[in-house]
Amino acid sequence: MEMKKRISLELRNKTPAEVAELVVDNCRSSDGEIEGLTDEFKELEFLSMVNVGLTSLAKLPKLPKLRKLELSDNNISGSLETLAEKCANLTYLNLSGNKIKELSSLEALQNLKNLKSLDLFNCEITTLEDYRESIFELLPQVTYLDGFDAEDNEAPDSEADDDDDDEDGEEGAGQLGDYEEEEEEEDEEGSEGGEVGLSYLMKEDIQDEEDDGDYVEEEEEEEGEGKRRLTFEERSERGMQKMRAKMTMRTTTNPLFGFLKTISEV
Repeated sequence: MEMKKRISLELRNKTPAEVAELVVDNCRSSDGEIEGLTDEFKELEFLSMVNVGLTSLAKLPKLPKLRKLELSDNNISGSLETLAEKCANLTYLNLSGNKIKELSSLEALQNLKNLKSLDLFNCEITTLEDYRESIFELLPQVTYLDGFDAEDNEAPDSEADDDDDDEDGEEGAGQLGDYEEEEEEEDEEGSEGGEVGLSYLMKEDIQDEEDDGDYVEEEEEEEGEGKRRLTFEERSERGMQKMRAKMTMRTTTNPLFGFLKTISEV
């Protein structure tokens, strides 16, 4: 699609004076020049013309409020004087993937007094010896080159995004930790609050075994006094009667045990 037509479509029933951001990436400039962009875009603050086949910025209109300009993946090799003349308030400029080879090609950017960030990724100039030091010396107003300052600190925008992600992660982890602590407290309250847990039933079973032992001792005492020795069947029946009596008592005093017993009978 031709650049002029693309710009017309991007207006979306607005007038040029109402547009603050304009993206026309991957359209085509018929002669390597900017087409369809006029001085009427006086409120434009962000303009992106990535991979549109530009070779020159000579027809760039006056854009007094433009702060960010994306021109990556074009065929621009120089003639950057237009930027200082038409976009005096530019703070961010991306020229990555263009045909810029020499430091002299960037001298025109010295007049962009507000320029803070410059990207030159994949430009031949990046292969020069002492490339970064030379750029920072040539353009002292630039703080970030290819996303990093002279001390190799990353640009604040990226750092802010990372900090936001870390804070979100910590907040989420904190909420999860609080939730787990609440669950633990509830478990402790449940185990301390009443004798309806499984651990209680296990304790009762152990007590039963101890009681059974007492019962055997009673039988032995009776035998020792010369009374009739109980048969195995009689001892078993008496033990079952005693267990059923305890089960009945538990059912009336322990709701959980009664519920489990009902389920087993069903």
